[in-house]
Amino acid sequence: MRQGIGEGARGRGWGGRTGLTGARALLGACLLAAATVASGAPAAASPAPSSAAAASPAPQALTLPRPEGPRRVLLAVPAHAPAGPRPLVILLHGHGGSAAQTLAQERTAAPLSQWLAIGQREGLLVAAPDGLAGGDQKSGWNDCRRDTQTNPTSDDVGLISALIDEAVAHHGADPARVYLMGMSNGGMMALRYAMEAGDRLAGVAAVSASMATDSRCPSIKAPLSLLMVGGTADGIVPWDGGPVGKRQEGRRGRVIGAEATVMRWRERDSLFGEPTRSESLPHRDPADPTRAQRTVWGAQPGGLQIELLRIDGGGHVEPSVAHRVSAAYSLLVGRQSGDLEVADEAWAFFREKRRGLSR
Repeated sequence: MRQGIGEGARGRGWGGRTGLTGARALLGACLLAAATVASGAPAAASPAPSSAAAASPAPQALTLPRPEGPRRVLLAVPAHAPAGPRPLVILLHGHGGSAAQTLAQERTAAPLSQWLAIGQREGLLVAAPDGLAGGDQKSGWNDCRRDTQTNPTSDDVGLISALIDEAVAHHGADPARVYLMGMSNGGMMALRYAMEAGDRLAGVAAVSASMATDSRCPSIKAPLSLLMVGGTADGIVPWDGGPVGKRQEGRRGRVIGAEATVMRWRERDSLFGEPTRSESLPHRDPADPTRAQRTVWGAQPGGLQIELLRIDGGGHVEPSVAHRVSAAYSLLVGRQSGDLEVADEAWAFFREKRRGLSR
């Protein structure tokens, strides 16, 4: 469940240099992308830094002492922000990813690195912790799947709580405006934290993720606003549920699917009945075969809401306009929607929400 990668510079894809021609170059790009998905390491890309990274101060490196050992976190602080407590957004990378990639500190930048620009514009703290190595020696998170062999055994719920405590105590974070977002395995970890400690959050967003079929987690503790984003052609975390991963032979567990996950949260939030909003998003590129559909339950942006962004024909990759993946990478993870910027959508969903608000 590796996190989708974009180079960060508009119009140049992740997974190899631009301008490659001929069958040998295409084969090389495909082999490189295949090795990347298998190993969880970033593929070669243009050395130019992403636009978000170039416009933002370098994130601070923090170390949090934890029972499993020191845990590393990158924290991006806005250069200019109004006085007073600031919202905190915590981002969790995908399986095999890293905090550095998430916050555009590597040669490749994840689509979630768009949060750097949002943080500078809106005066947000943006934090990204690193997961630990699991059974396959790739970095990841200890989400709710009991039947996976690849997750680490770390107390990642405790890590996120410790990160919130640190940000509130020493970096001016507003405890009423803490938001959590994750991609893939990171999205599943975000869902676990929301289930077990959601009373510490004002909202949660999960991309290309799902709740577990065989879950080690308790039932959802408290009502919370949820944004779910996923592609109907995701071959790694199936939209309709099933085994996780390509050719994994059950090693990575099973999930219930995006719509079933949304239904669980709607029941917990008492958001029954017809949606308050249902619309197709404007289609930007006629050559893009994906389509984006938004469905929202809950009428008040400042109250409890559930939002589902369904990418028809979309794969296991974050929708993005500015951070495009390469054609070679798309062959492995599926198509990327260019109809929305997923970080911007998440901030629009989070912006008015506060901890502990009800319908």
